[in-house]
Parts: sequence; structure tokens; C-alpha cells
Amino acid sequence: MSSQPFNIVLVEPEIPPNTGSIARLCGATDTVLHLVKPLGFKTDDKHLKRAGLDYWQFVEIIYWDNFDKFLEEQQEERLHLLSKKVSRPYTSAVFRPGDFLIFGKETKGIPENILRLYHDRCYTIPMTNPNIRSLNLAMSAGIVLYEALRQQILVSS
Repeated sequence: MSSQPFNIVLVEPEIPPNTGSIARLCGATDTVLHLVKPLGFKTDDKHLKRAGLDYWQFVEIIYWDNFDKFLEEQQEERLHLLSKKVSRPYTSAVFRPGDFLIFGKETKGIPENILRLYHDRCYTIPMTNPNIRSLNLAMSAGIVLYEALRQQILVSS
């Protein structure tokens, strides 16, 4: 596998345990965690720390003042935006080490103007039950990250 890590980007996350669980996921997979402000909690929140347990020292976290600043500094072809508002399944994406897996805030997702701007870079996790609005953010991050990692294992073998 490549030594270049994947990146998970949380745009304005609101729920501390989700971010804590994703931080733990990032630590376990040597994935860089990007947190885009404003955050819906303080980073010393006890629920955030509890969800990450004692693994925080193993997680590289980069903070961004806003989503526009983050987007300005990235190469468009490295971005993969995840949303329930699109129909292309995440399994159709080709992931490469160094790519950014971008997830919106729990209550609103990624802003629609950004989804339109990057429409060819947007993916969803299909669900078969229309009565369920969406998956948990931490679960979604794990599903997509492990697909990206799986693709790298296939490429390297």
C-alpha cells in the first residue's frame, strides 16, 4: 500500500461522539482527519474525548477556518463528496491514496451549491429502506474509507 494517507474531511461536524469515533477510525488507519469550522462543540468536549478514548495522540488533525478555504487549497480530482442527495454509489468511485473523503454536517450535509459545483465528484451510500433518512456519520465514514483502503489492497496485490 502507498505511504500517502487518505483524508477524511468533516464539514462543520455537530455531534462530538461522531467526530470522536471518526478520529479513532483515522488513528486505526493512519488517515488524516480534517475538521472544518465552525464546529458544533469544543474540542475538549468529554464526549468527543471518550469516543476517541486514549488514541488522540495517534491522530493527525488539521483544522480549517471554513469550507471555502479548504476547497481552495485542494486539487479537485482528489475530492470525493458524500451525500444522501445524489444517486451515484460510492462503489463507483476510484480512490487513490491522498484523496479526500468529504462528509457534511449531520443535520444538513454538504451545501447544495457545493454539490452542484462538484457534481461529478459526488457519491452516496445506497440504502434500501426509504423510511430511514440517512446513516450515522461515523458509520458512513467507515464504510467509504474501508472501500478506499480495499481498492488499494487490490491495486497492490
